[in-house]
Amino acid sequence: MTPRNQILAVALAGIAGLLGVSAALLWRHSSASSQIQLSTGTYLSPERSLPDFSLIDERGQSFRPSNLDGHWSLMFFGYTNCPDFCPTTLTTLAAMEKKLRAAGAAQRPQVVFISVDAKRDTPQQLAKYVPYFDPQFIGVTAKDQPTIEAVARQLGVAVAITPNADGSYTVDHSGAIFVVDPAGKIAAVLTGPFTADALQADFDRIVAVHG
Repeated sequence: MTPRNQILAVALAGIAGLLGVSAALLWRHSSASSQIQLSTGTYLSPERSLPDFSLIDERGQSFRPSNLDGHWSLMFFGYTNCPDFCPTTLTTLAAMEKKLRAAGAAQRPQVVFISVDAKRDTPQQLAKYVPYFDPQFIGVTAKDQPTIEAVARQLGVAVAITPNADGSYTVDHSGAIFVVDPAGKIAAVLTGPFTADALQADFDRIVAVHG
């Protein structure tokens, strides 16, 4: 199995595990909130708790689950050298944020971009990269690769680092977006396909259910 096929398999298994608990418990919930349908992913009922983690943001400050309390957040794992999927997704998230601002939305999520490439994506690198998409986006990394891979693994995000003969390396990862509610719990896992309109519509549905 190639590294890319391996990571797809692990990603599917991880996301399935995260969503499986919700599916198994769904029969217990007959309210409309548990039956919400999303076009880009799956609503979790009940919500899932975030794993504990200690990361660092683009300013070099500590970033922990408590940084997500009190407001909606969209967490997305990627890396700054990603050639296509990461910048495309960040551009789409920026377009969604622009639409929400233009509509005067009462609730707008903070977007948190978490690097899976701790070696190259220092706080300084994230400080240059992330604001290009939106000045309000938050970039997060780790002091070392095992730390970020442990956090990703607990969330079902697959990460594969493949060394090359010339000493460089390639990075593969899965690309779900995690919707975190103001209580710091995962309310939905979005797996695409992503468009600004679809993300905005799904975010509005999730917020409406939470009240």
